[in-house]
Amino acid sequence: MQTTDGILRSMLNQSEMPRPQSSFCMHHLLWILLAWCLCMHTAWAQNLLTQTTVRSEQVTAELLIHAPQGVAPGQPMWAGLQLKHAPDWHTYWKNPGDSGLPTQLEWTLPPGVVAGDILWPTPKKFPLEALANHGYDGTVLLAVPLTITPDFTASSLSIGLQASWLVCRKECIPEEGRFSLTVRSGQSLALHGLAFEAAQSRLPIHIDESGLTTRVEGQFLSLTWPQPPAEWRGQVLEFFPETPGLTEPGAAWQQTWAGNSWSARIPLSPLRTESPSILAAVLAPGQLPHGQAAPAGRAWQGPVSGTWPAAQTPANAGVSDALQAALDNNARRAATDVTPTTATTTNTGSSLGLVGALLGALIGGLILNLMPCVFPVLAIKVLAFAQHADNPRAHRLAGLAYTVGVVVSFLALGGLLLALRSAGEQLGWGFQLQNPAVVAALATLFTLIALNLAGMFEFGHVLPSAVATLQARHPVADALLTGVLATAIASPCTAPFMGASLGLAIGLPTVQAMAVFATLGLGMALPYLLASWVPAVARALPRPGAWMLTLRQLLAFPMWATVVWLLWVLGQQSGVDGAASLLMLLVALAWLVWALGLQGRSRRVLAGLALATLVWLLWIIGPNVTRMLPPSTETSAANTSAAHTDQATWQAWSPERQADLQAQGRPVFIDFTAAWCVTCQYNKRTTLAHPDVLADMAQRNVALLRADWTRRDPAVTQALQALGRNGVPVYALYAPGQPPVVLTEVLTVNEVRTALAGL
Repeated sequence: MQTTDGILRSMLNQSEMPRPQSSFCMHHLLWILLAWCLCMHTAWAQNLLTQTTVRSEQVTAELLIHAPQGVAPGQPMWAGLQLKHAPDWHTYWKNPGDSGLPTQLEWTLPPGVVAGDILWPTPKKFPLEALANHGYDGTVLLAVPLTITPDFTASSLSIGLQASWLVCRKECIPEEGRFSLTVRSGQSLALHGLAFEAAQSRLPIHIDESGLTTRVEGQFLSLTWPQPPAEWRGQVLEFFPETPGLTEPGAAWQQTWAGNSWSARIPLSPLRTESPSILAAVLAPGQLPHGQAAPAGRAWQGPVSGTWPAAQTPANAGVSDALQAALDNNARRAATDVTPTTATTTNTGSSLGLVGALLGALIGGLILNLMPCVFPVLAIKVLAFAQHADNPRAHRLAGLAYTVGVVVSFLALGGLLLALRSAGEQLGWGFQLQNPAVVAALATLFTLIALNLAGMFEFGHVLPSAVATLQARHPVADALLTGVLATAIASPCTAPFMGASLGLAIGLPTVQAMAVFATLGLGMALPYLLASWVPAVARALPRPGAWMLTLRQLLAFPMWATVVWLLWVLGQQSGVDGAASLLMLLVALAWLVWALGLQGRSRRVLAGLALATLVWLLWIIGPNVTRMLPPSTETSAANTSAAHTDQATWQAWSPERQADLQAQGRPVFIDFTAAWCVTCQYNKRTTLAHPDVLADMAQRNVALLRADWTRRDPAVTQALQALGRNGVPVYALYAPGQPPVVLTEVLTVNEVRTALAGL
């Protein structure tokens, strides 16, 4: 049996003997991670390839399918987007009213399948001062009939949907979602039958054109309906024309009942762009409470008699005083939102220049090595330096390979970020950790690293011999893969000088932007590259001995700390169930890799049992890991205990909240943060929680807002862009009548107090 000293010497001089099984090998780690991901893919294939639900704080959108007779030519089939609105929020009908946008559905279907038009349920009216909108609150299903023609002969039907909707309360947020679903041909799908039946019951019922007469009388549209439904008599009715801009939805109008007959005079809009001879509209009961769906209205289409008055242009239109006041308020509010951010963009973006961006990226990359999130990678580099201490040539090659791995990884991340943004995604630096699946994969990788460093298993025992000797034939691969790992861990952090460079890179031409990303990677790798080419660094290391085994085991603990952090991040995204599910899966994985290191019958029995347990857990609780919860459910509960100490001072950020506070003349301090940003958490618990800082904030009546970017949030992304930034942490102080002040990424108490003193 080899002594410990012999094992350690073999780690340092691979040319003298084969690399022992106890060596630390990144190639082996990634091989096991690949197998782990393939196992995850098998169990989660339905969830990864099928995206049927998109959640936000305002809306839960879900793709529903209904094929009671099976997917086959000539059989009825419906698809639809179901929107579940948070209280007080609404989306829009095909004529949204005074403002808003109708929900849009774009289908991707195979040959032989044709999508019809949206079957719009009866809308409601949402008044807002002098304005009014038409739309839906509560739960609504926008159903679409699908026609399966004889040309469809595939064994399965793949349905893709790109949907966009505008959700509003007093403020409005544009949202979108991509949905996909695959069903087998002939498969009967009646799971959502009740939802489609409810949607069918809310569709307007068509009435004969002679049942309603319409006539233009001056600036009014006169309606007469002799026989409305008996259950509607005496109620206030609403009129929803399909032609946008034809009437003034928010204006008061007269309606009267004379026995069973109903009549109304509705004011026409002086800004209308159409004067139709054939009018289509829906009539329905009005004054419905929030959350209550409108019953089935009556749809009518018929001729309009009389002469339409001439439409006015916006320049001479006689808009009512109330409507003009509302428009003026919206204009002032919009100006309040954009003025500070426009000034900041000019100061931080265009004045920086490409040369400044490259210099900032280089310095930021150097400083990135000192960020807390990069510390686990430092542990791996200590081992790498020790392994090559007696071999200068291998030392230099490892330094070059590590640099290549870092730079190429930064280029890959930067290229992916630019490509996704050009496709319309609102993303920023560190976007990969906004995905629970990526967080789970990194937690798995660092668990394996920690188990290996602690000596719980050796790669030579669990891998085939051909794979186990791969690194001995290509020792430089370890260093290159370490660079890839370093980038994966370091990328969510934003170091000083780095934020402005990234913010500018997003707006540069592609070649220049990629140069900034490459320089950032070079800056991060530069200390190791220089150290690998300076012999004095290797000579300064202690001579090989038992201390290396102790160091190797000690370095397992930073890896465990990283796993704890990643589990916490996952808990913010998927709730406590998601974090607990991943923890259980990691325990099963540890059992499996330990069992694979055994010999004989014990290996076969225990490894088989462990593998079966792991697959079962993946199937049963695996989806909990990668789901993204809306902030209003379990995630909010998970945040409550962590944030209860500062709830009295910090508020959730929104563009509207910021604008309201600035309109009151209050200074505003915004903390752009994320759960996966270690530097953010450090600043939050030190500088931002310091009694002197909080006292200064209170003395100057500074409003404290926290913009959480843990999940993908286009509003936060746009606010960061307006400040010339593209990652977190970012700290901005808005003073009345002044451009915003952007503080450094690593905050100090003196820096914040100095900025506050300038108010």
